[in-house]
Amino acid sequence: MSSMKDREEGFERKFVFDEELRFKASARRNRALGLWAAEKLGKTGADAEAYAKEVVVSDIEEAGDHDVFRKIRKDFDAAGVNQSDHQIRRTMDELMAQAIEQIKNS
Repeated sequence: MSSMKDREEGFERKFVFDEELRFKASARRNRALGLWAAEKLGKTGADAEAYAKEVVVSDIEEAGDHDVFRKIRKDFDAAGVNQSDHQIRRTMDELMAQAIEQIKNS
């Protein structure tokens, strides 16, 4: 009986760890994405940092990445930045992989 309880607790700990990793990686990815987008928008220095923070905050609107993507897409469209949806999503995926790797290695 205690063996099952130990396994259950182990699965719960792994779930909590995985969710924490996903949260940290998403925040890190969103910041990097914000800096990438800021560069495309012609923002530098403090303006770029402020924009990156806006991107991080935009992720709390709904579950998933759709809110972040919509913000970047809207801002690019408003500024006339020529980036396809595919390019934005590919960058999001690449930056997420980098963020996960950085967190695992830290």
